[in-house]
Amino acid sequence: MIHKFRFENSNIVMDIHSGSIHLVDEVAYTLVEEAEKLSKEALIEKYKEEFEIEAINEAYEELMSLKEEGMLYTADQYETLVPAFLNREPVVKALCLHVAHDCNLKCKYCFAGEGEYHGHRSLMSIEVGKKAVDFIIENSKHRKNIEIDFFGGEPLMNWEMVKETVAYAREREKETGKNFRFTMTTNGVLLNDEIIDYLNENMHNVVLSLDGRPEVNDHMRPTANGKGSYDVILPKFKKLVEKRGNQKYYLRGTFTHHNLDFSEDVKHMTEQGFKEVSVEPVVAPNEMDYALKEGDIPALCAEYEKLAKYIVKQTRQGDSFNFFHFMVDLEGGPCIHKRLAGCGSGTEYLAVTPEGDLYPCHQFVGMEEFKMGTVDEGVTNLEMRGKFEKCNVYSKDECKSCWAKFFCSGGCAANSYNFHGDIHHVYEIGCALQKKRLECAIGIKAELS
Repeated sequence: MIHKFRFENSNIVMDIHSGSIHLVDEVAYTLVEEAEKLSKEALIEKYKEEFEIEAINEAYEELMSLKEEGMLYTADQYETLVPAFLNREPVVKALCLHVAHDCNLKCKYCFAGEGEYHGHRSLMSIEVGKKAVDFIIENSKHRKNIEIDFFGGEPLMNWEMVKETVAYAREREKETGKNFRFTMTTNGVLLNDEIIDYLNENMHNVVLSLDGRPEVNDHMRPTANGKGSYDVILPKFKKLVEKRGNQKYYLRGTFTHHNLDFSEDVKHMTEQGFKEVSVEPVVAPNEMDYALKEGDIPALCAEYEKLAKYIVKQTRQGDSFNFFHFMVDLEGGPCIHKRLAGCGSGTEYLAVTPEGDLYPCHQFVGMEEFKMGTVDEGVTNLEMRGKFEKCNVYSKDECKSCWAKFFCSGGCAANSYNFHGDIHHVYEIGCALQKKRLECAIGIKAELS
């Protein structure tokens, strides 16, 4: 499978099943999709008016050489690995602890329904937190490194419980030889000097929620009394990041139909001094006025390309920053397991409610049919776990023939379910944007190489 595209001054050819990426001249770029099927003589006859015969000869020999080296026109050898992949032993690597089903903001696009997840406001007890730690220690089997994400609602509304859970996990580390890494996602309203110092000492990563420019952020992320949150949280985020040494954090935003020019929000974030930025497309029902529409796709793709070109320019000027969706490892990349199954929701990654119930991920919390068990009893809904174990790029018809399948690994199961009622489906808008992001990410590397 071949995919080719242009970015700035680069002609890029991807060989999907080998993972090889080539920068080629105009002749090879034109010939690459036909060179495997047509003879050199047929190519010369077809393109002799467009290119010199010597150039066609050289391009053809170059393409055939890449084929012989296993770097072009390669066959798909991943599908044969699926049976072994399906027979793997379930190992839980990460938990998302919903320490607070409550929030002090009223974000309009919140899938959690103001932090309540379509239920009632509640806080996780330290007893449930400790049981969650014990659960992941037992279910991580042989794995040494495991992760706990503190999530909400707003996790700082249950701050003492977070600290006690971390302390308990550190005690269990000594007993078991496990290594915990903690992450927190926060809206920043309750940050103070004490909390900032604690997070910077104990959290491997922090995710800070801000949507960009003041008017954009405050329109979608008002406080409970309807006022804007930007002026409240921005100084706190700056202090946390500066004290943290400007590393191992993300300023994480969401763009909607109301700010299709989201590259301006990314620029605003970087101009405020933040160098680790993630801005995600909102996922919402079509009837919401802020939901992304199919008609928005061309504008959004153009915006990604605009942002990518801006990153190239800034990097060349010595003022680089990281945009999460443009960070692609082309040398090593994810393991085969991740290429096939993605995030591991429902198998390697589970969410824990304040009551101790287990769900495939945070976006399924509150959907009773997806409840998988409890931290007391473990995973008891084996049928549901089996459905997620079988979810991979070869279980989705749309993915099998897609050039991006080993980069996106089939996309988000929750998005597929919410739009089609089936985790073995895809979210079409998400697919289109993911493909464009990948082209931009690879294009950036090509231009800066």
